[in-house]
Amino acid sequence: MQYTQLGRTGAKVSRLCLGTMNFGPQTSEEDSYVVMDKALDLGINFWDTADVYGWKKGEGVTEQILGRYFAQGGNRREKVVLATKVYGDMGLGDMSDWPNTNRLSKVHMRRALDGSLKRMQTDYIDLYQFHHVFRDSPWEEIWEFCEYAVNSGKVLYVGSSNFAGWHIAQANESAKSRNFLGLVCEQSLYNLNARTVELEVIPACKHYGLGLIPWSPLGGGFLGGLLDKPTEGRRAGMGDAIEKNRAKLEAWEGFCKEHGEKPADVALAWLLHNPVVTAPIIGPRTLEQLDGSLRALEIKLDAEALKKLDEIFPPVGKGGPAPEAYAW
Repeated sequence: MQYTQLGRTGAKVSRLCLGTMNFGPQTSEEDSYVVMDKALDLGINFWDTADVYGWKKGEGVTEQILGRYFAQGGNRREKVVLATKVYGDMGLGDMSDWPNTNRLSKVHMRRALDGSLKRMQTDYIDLYQFHHVFRDSPWEEIWEFCEYAVNSGKVLYVGSSNFAGWHIAQANESAKSRNFLGLVCEQSLYNLNARTVELEVIPACKHYGLGLIPWSPLGGGFLGGLLDKPTEGRRAGMGDAIEKNRAKLEAWEGFCKEHGEKPADVALAWLLHNPVVTAPIIGPRTLEQLDGSLRALEIKLDAEALKKLDEIFPPVGKGGPAPEAYAW
C-alpha cells in the first residue's frame, strides 16, 4: 500500500480510502466485516463513513456496524484513521420533524458527535467532516464547537465536503484568526466526467494545504466499463446514459483496452496522478471489487495518455483553474 499525508497534517493515510456507505443497505454486516478485515490486510487505513449512512433516520446503521467491528479488538480501531460526517437529519426519537436535528449549529453538532462516538464505540474521531456547507451558521459558531471537540479529545482533525472554493477560503481565514488549524481536507465530487472542481475547489485546496478526497471516482459506474457489463448488471438509468454518451464511452473503453487496463483502474489512476488528491473513496460491495482497486496504484499515465483523456473527457472551458479556464 502507498501512503501520503492527510492534507498539511502529519497523519499518514492510504492512497485509497475505504468508503462504507454500502455497509448495511447493500452489503450485509457479516460481509462488511470480511471487507474491512481485507482492507486492513491490504494496508488501507483510511476509512470514511457518515452518521446518516444506512438511510434509516436517526439510527446510524453503518456507524453501528463499524462500532461492532471495532469492538472485536485486535487493534482494529487503532489501525484506522476514521472519518465520519455531520450535517444530515438524525431526528430525535419519534419526533421526526423536531428542530435542531441537522445542519451545523452547535446544538446539533454536540449531539451528533456524541452519537457517532457511541455508535462506533470509540473515544475519538480522527477526521470529523462537515457533510455540506451550512450558510446560516457563522464560522465563529462552527469553529467554537470544533475547538471544544478538539480540546476535549473527541476530534483530531476537521474537514469539509461539498464546499465551494470560496467556502474553503472563508472557513480557513476564520480559523486562522482564531489560531485554529481549520480544514485539512475537502471531499468533493471529482472524476474524469465531472471536473468542475478544477476551477475553484482544487486551487483553494492547494493554497490552504487541504487534501482532496474525491467521492464517486467512477461516476456512479459510468467509468467502470459500462459497455461490457450485461444489461442486468447496470444501475438504473445507465441505459439512457449509454445512449447519450456512446461515442465518449466507446473512446474511453477503447483507450483502456489499448493500455491493457480495466476502466475502473484507469479512472482511479487518473485521480491519483493529481498531487492535490489524497485518496479517492472506493466503496466496494465485495472482496473482488476491493482487490481490483489496488491495480490503480501501479498505473502510470504519461503526458500523451493524459492528453488523450482530456480529449475524451474535456475539462471545463480551456481547462485548469478559473478565471483562465473561461477568460483571458
